[in-house]
Amino acid sequence: MVRCTVSLEQRVLIGFFALGLAAFGCQGPEQVKDLEGSALLPTGHWIQPEGKTAEFAGRPVDMVRSPDGKWLFVKDNSGLQVFAADTLDASQSIPSPGGTSQYGLAVTRDGSTVYLSNAESRVHRYVRTPEGKFKLEGGYTLPAPEIGGHAYPTGLALDEDRNALYVCASRSNALLCIDLTSGEVRKSIPTGVAPYAVLIHPKTRQLWVTNYGGPRPQRSEKRAPSAGTDVAVDERGVAKSGSVSVISSDLEKVEAEISVGLHPSALAYHPAGDLVLVANANSDEVTVIECARKAKVQEIDTHPVRDLPFGSMPNALCVDEEGRVWVALAGNNAVGCLERGPNGEFSLRGLVPTGWYPSSVLADGGRVWVANNKGVGSRTRNRPEEKGRNSHDHRGSIQAFSTPTPARFAELSRKVTTLSKSTSVLRAYERSIRSNVGPTPVPAKLGEPSVFEHVIYVIKENRTYDQVLGDLPEGDGDPSLCNFPEPLSPNHHALAKEFVLLDNYYCNGVLSADGHSWATESNVTPYLERMFGGFTRSYTFGDDPLTYSSSGFIWDAVLAAGLSFRNYGEFNYSEPPQGMGFKEVYQAHKSGQRVDFRLEIGVERVKRYSCRDYPGWNMNIPDVLRVDRFLEEFREFEKSGDFPNFVIVYLPQDHLSGTAEGMPTPRAHMADNDLALGRLVEAVSKSKFWPKTVLFINEDDPQNGYDHVDGHRSICFVVSPYSRNRGVVSEFYNQTSVVRTMLHILGLPPLNQQDAASNLMAACFAPKPDFSAYQARPAGWALDELNGSLAQRSGNDLKWGRISAQIPMHRTGLKSVQDEDNLNRILWHATKGYATPYPERFAGAHGRGLKGRGLLLDSNSDED
Repeated sequence: MVRCTVSLEQRVLIGFFALGLAAFGCQGPEQVKDLEGSALLPTGHWIQPEGKTAEFAGRPVDMVRSPDGKWLFVKDNSGLQVFAADTLDASQSIPSPGGTSQYGLAVTRDGSTVYLSNAESRVHRYVRTPEGKFKLEGGYTLPAPEIGGHAYPTGLALDEDRNALYVCASRSNALLCIDLTSGEVRKSIPTGVAPYAVLIHPKTRQLWVTNYGGPRPQRSEKRAPSAGTDVAVDERGVAKSGSVSVISSDLEKVEAEISVGLHPSALAYHPAGDLVLVANANSDEVTVIECARKAKVQEIDTHPVRDLPFGSMPNALCVDEEGRVWVALAGNNAVGCLERGPNGEFSLRGLVPTGWYPSSVLADGGRVWVANNKGVGSRTRNRPEEKGRNSHDHRGSIQAFSTPTPARFAELSRKVTTLSKSTSVLRAYERSIRSNVGPTPVPAKLGEPSVFEHVIYVIKENRTYDQVLGDLPEGDGDPSLCNFPEPLSPNHHALAKEFVLLDNYYCNGVLSADGHSWATESNVTPYLERMFGGFTRSYTFGDDPLTYSSSGFIWDAVLAAGLSFRNYGEFNYSEPPQGMGFKEVYQAHKSGQRVDFRLEIGVERVKRYSCRDYPGWNMNIPDVLRVDRFLEEFREFEKSGDFPNFVIVYLPQDHLSGTAEGMPTPRAHMADNDLALGRLVEAVSKSKFWPKTVLFINEDDPQNGYDHVDGHRSICFVVSPYSRNRGVVSEFYNQTSVVRTMLHILGLPPLNQQDAASNLMAACFAPKPDFSAYQARPAGWALDELNGSLAQRSGNDLKWGRISAQIPMHRTGLKSVQDEDNLNRILWHATKGYATPYPERFAGAHGRGLKGRGLLLDSNSDED
C-alpha cells in the first residue's frame, strides 16, 4: 500500500500569497456580502460558490440524478426535494414522515420511483404520477434492532434484476435485503458498527458497505457505547476505527472486513483498475481499495494545502465518465478533483469552491452538481417578515458548474485556499523562535510565555446578548428585549462593567449537541451535521464516541502537553436521590445537609479528571450548590498551592425550566446562576492564584433566542487582572476564538482548522494588571421562588404551564425545535407579562443588526 500525501501546494502557493489576506480583516456571523456572490460564515471562512446556485429551505445530505438526466432528487432534513438538473429550478418538496437519516437515496432505472430512508425504521417510496409529479406511496418498515428502538436506515442500493433493495440498518449493525414486491426481509447480514453506505460491484455483484464505527471491538480494546452498540475508542474516548465490509453476492458470508480511515462515508466504484474509493470524513483522506485483492493500495490526503491540520472532512465522492473523482470537502467548503496517473496513483488536480458544508456530489457529461448542507446558513423566510427569522431556518443549496479548464482549475484552487484561510491556519501553528521575550496575557507568537498559568473555562446554557445585557447602555443592546436586567443579574452586569463588555460575540452552534461540540472540540463532524433530520442515533453530550472529531477535545491537548486538568460538570448527567426535586435539593443544601448525586459521564478520560461531588446537567440542582462543591476543592488547592492549569466549570441553570409546576421560575433560575457565577469569580479573585488566572465564561448555544443584532449573538466574559476596565470590545469573536485563545495562553496550538482560523482575543487584555478582587453581588431575586400549581392557574399562564410540563428536561438533547421556541416564549411572557407581544422579529438567526456592525447580508435580505 502507498500512503500518498498530495496537495496543490506547489501549484497554488504563489498565487495564494499574491491574493493575500486582505479579505479577512473582519469576521462575523452568517452573512452574505453583496460582492460577487461571496459570503462570510460564523466560522470566519468565506464562501464564493462556483457556477450556479439554488438555495432552498433545508439541509441536504444526499442527492441522486434521474437516469434520463433531467432531475435531481435531493434528501434533506425534511424529506425529498426535486430540482431540474439543467436549471436547478425547484419542482417539488415532499415531506418524509419520521424525519430523515444521515444518508440514503435510490432511484429506479426508469426514474419512476425514488426510495428514501427516514430517521426511524422506514424506507419511503415516492412514485411518479401520470402528471409527472412524485408522491409518497408506501414503503418498507424495517424490523427493530435487538437493542430496541429504531433501526435508523441510511444507505440504499437497488438491484432491480433481483427485485431487491439493500438497506444499511445503522442501529441494527446489519445490511438488510428487502424484497421489493412483498416488503419482506429476505436476509439480514451482520456488518461492522453503524453501516452507512452500500455499493453493488457492477461485475461481481458483491456488496461493499462502509461501517462508521469499524469492526466490533476486541475484548482487550477500550470501548464506549454509540446508540446502544459498543465502539472501539482510543484513550481520549474518540472512535478509533472504520471499516468496509465486503459481502458475497449470494449474501451468505462476509468475505472481508477492510480497515480504512475514520468515519468512512460514501464510496464509489472506479472501473480503471477495478477499484473502490472510500471517503473518510474524520481522517481527511480517501482510501483506494483494489477489489480483486480486497486490499488498500493508496490513502490520499485531501487537504487543500500540505501540512494543514485536521478539518477538511471528505464526506462524499463520485466518479465521472472520464474517470475523475470528485470529493466533497465539508470543512473547506470545496470539492476536490482527483485524477489517476500513469502509475495508477491518484493525485489532486484542482479544487472548486462550494457553498457551506458540501455533503453530496454528482458528475456527468462535463457538469458537476453539489449539495451544500448549510448553504448560506439560517436565511430562509419561513414566516411573515414581521415575525423575523430563526436559527433553524435552514438555507441549504444546490450548485452546478462545468468541469473547469486547467487554467480555470488553477484559479479556482487559489480561491479555495484563500477562502479557507489556509495560510492563516498554518501560521497559527508556527512556534516562536524569539528568545528573551517577556510574558504577556496573549503572546504574540505561539510558545512565547503568558502571564497566566491557570485557565478557568465556564460553560453556561442558552442565552443571547440582549436577553441578559441588552439594558447596558455602553454596549449595542436593546433594552426592550432584555429579560434579566441588572437588578435580576447583577453579577453578569458587574462583570461586564468591571472587566470586558463583548457586544459582538457569537455562538457557532444552534443547539446543545453542536454547541457543546464547538465549545470543547472547535469542530462538528459530518456525522452530527447530517442528523438534523432526526437525532435518532444520539444527541450527544459526551455520550456518543462516533460524534467526536479526530482532533479531540481541548482537555486532550492540555493533558498531552503534560499540563493538569480538572472538570466540574461538563459531559455529566446527574441525578439526585429518588424523590428529591429542586425544592428538596435546595432546602437540604441550604440547611447544610449533604446530597449525593448519581453521575453519568460518557467519556472515560473526562470521568477520570472529574470531581465526583460536582453534579452536571440537571435542572433540579441549583448552581449555588454546584459552586459550593467547586469551592470545597478550590480551598484545598489553595492549601496545597497546586491548582490545575485548565479547569472547566459547568453552570447550566440559566437554561431555565419554563413555568413547569414545582420548578424555579425563570427569574429564580437566572438569579441562582448569577449568584453562583459571582461567587466563583469572587473566590478566584481573592485567592493566591488570581495574579496568574484568567476566566473565559460563555454559553454553549443561544437556544434560538431573540436579539436585535442576530439570534446567534451571545454573552461572553473575560475575567482576569489584565482584563480590568477594558470597556467595550466590539471585535468579532466566537466560540472557536475562545478555544484558540485558551490554548494559545497555555502554549498549545489550535485543535484543528476551525479554531486555527479564528481570531485571538488579545483586545480583551491590557499590558498591566489590576489585582483588585471582585466582590460578588447578592442575588437579585429569591432563588427558591417556584412556579405554582397548574390547578391555580388560568388563561395563558395555564396554557404555557402545561406546555412547560411537556418539554423533556432530564436530558439536554431531548428538546425539539418547537420546545426551544416555546421556552423562549415562556421566558418572555414570564418576565414581560402575557400582554406583551413576543418579539418574533428578533428570534433566531435573523441578522437584522449585522449591517449596522459593518457585517453585510446578501442583497436579497431585508434587514433593517
